[in-house]
Parts: sequence; C-alpha cells; structure tokens
Amino acid sequence: MRYLISILLLVYGLSLSAQEFQCAVQVVSPQIQGSNKKVFETLQTAIMEFMNNQKWTNDKFAPEERIDCNIMINVAEMISIDEFKGSFQIQARRPIYNSNYYTVLFNHQDQDFHFKYVEFEPLIYNPNNFESNLIAVLAFYANVVLGLDYDSYSNNGGTPYFQEAERIVNRAQGAREAGWKSFEGQRNRYWLIENILNEYHRPLRQCMYEYHRKGLDKMSDKVEEGRAEIVKALELTRKVHRQRPSSFFTQVFFTAKSDELVKIFEESFSMEKGRIVELLQEVDPANNKKYEKILSSN
Repeated sequence: MRYLISILLLVYGLSLSAQEFQCAVQVVSPQIQGSNKKVFETLQTAIMEFMNNQKWTNDKFAPEERIDCNIMINVAEMISIDEFKGSFQIQARRPIYNSNYYTVLFNHQDQDFHFKYVEFEPLIYNPNNFESNLIAVLAFYANVVLGLDYDSYSNNGGTPYFQEAERIVNRAQGAREAGWKSFEGQRNRYWLIENILNEYHRPLRQCMYEYHRKGLDKMSDKVEEGRAEIVKALELTRKVHRQRPSSFFTQVFFTAKSDELVKIFEESFSMEKGRIVELLQEVDPANNKKYEKILSSN
C-alpha cells in the first residue's frame, strides 16, 4: 500500500511540475559536408531539454495541457567549430475543446539564425542579460508562442509573455547577430513583437481569442454557430488591414490559418462562402487562389 501511495504521489507531483512545452526538435545540416556532425545531435538534445524543462510561467500545466511545439533548425553554414548560420522554423498548435483536432497557432521561419554552440555546453536562460544569441532566439519564440496560446484562451491574455519577448529584443540591441533591430528588414523579430504589441493590432489579438474560444472550441457540438463566430472574428482583421495592409503580424496569422480556413468553409452554405471569400481575399491577398477552393467546393 505504501508503495502504491508513493507512486501516486510521484505521478501527482509530476503533473503539478509539468512545464509548459512539449517540444520536438530537429537539427539538420544537409549543406554541411565532411565535418563531425555529432555536435548537431548534441545541440538537438540540448534545445529540446531547454524548451521542455525551463519554467516559463507561474502557472501549473498538467501534462495534457502542455503546448505542442516543433522546432526545425537547418544549419546551412559552419563558420567555425562552434559558430553556425542557418534558418529556424517553429510551429505550435493548440487542442480544440472536446475533439481530437489541433489548430496551428504559429508557423514561422526565421532566416536570420546565427549562433554559437559549444558541444555539451548547458543552455541556461538569464532573463536579465543577453548572453547567447541561441538562447535569446529560443526564449524569444517561446514567449511569442506562450503569448499566442494565452491570447487564444482569454482576450489579451498573452500580454505578459509578449512583453517578455519585447524585453529580449531590447536586450539584444547590442548583439552582432542579425534579426533584432528595426533597420535590418521588416520581417524580423523586432518587427514581429512590435506589431503584436502595437495598438493598431489589438483587433487581430481580439480575433485570436474569438476565433479559437468562441469559434473553434464551439464547433465540436455546434458547427454552424462556431463557424459564424469565426466569420465575426475574421471581420476584425479588416480593421487592421485597412490601417496596415499586409502587416507582418497579419501575414503570420494567415500563414498559420489559411489551410484551416479553407477546410472550415468548404462545408459552409453558399451565402456564407461568398461573404468569407470576399473578406479573406481582401485581408490576405497572398492566398487568393487558395481561398477560391472554398467557392468551388460542393
């Protein structure tokens, strides 16, 4: 009996201490020839442990509540034995209430990924200092994903995590690596968090909440009502588009959602199809051909 109680307490303790992410990591290096690639295997394990074992919030996550996340790093250039350049892709998704379906919250590729890594060196996040571009990039995107996840459950619920991502950007202004500064392009980490926290994107953040909590989470038992709520949520993106056409955050949102939107509205009635396609082709013109599939579906 004591053994059984000990096991139960252990399981209970693990559920209380479960961290926020269930993150899978893949590091690939197809363009790197003739070098010892074991360092990339070690890096892959180190990043996975960093993302999954770090405590990112003050909230308790049950194991089944952890955020499903995938990171793929493509190492394109080996500058030295411990310095690398490549791309960083991250995708995160969230379960839909009372279903087996997961919706993509974030699907983004960062092309400015320049980092140093010494094999077996521990990855330790110091929230008060910029000590490593690798750790800063991981922490930045961890907080962006947390912000999007929290926004999807409560209106503007992700603000504390977006603010932490902004602090990481501010601490990185002296970094020699690209991706953190306003003058380095319009599609980098600086502009992503600037867009998210800027007042003119507040309707898009409200859309994140209404789309997921009032729309998708309702569709398991009330399909038409949930779909109608998604239409209302997407109307909010029109406000953003007319102020800031094709803004970075808007593009990030529709990169995650465009395929899902086609599937949702292919099953709609003709009047709703026409209304949503008109809206989507205005606010997300890059995916116009994709949205035409909604009108051609039976």
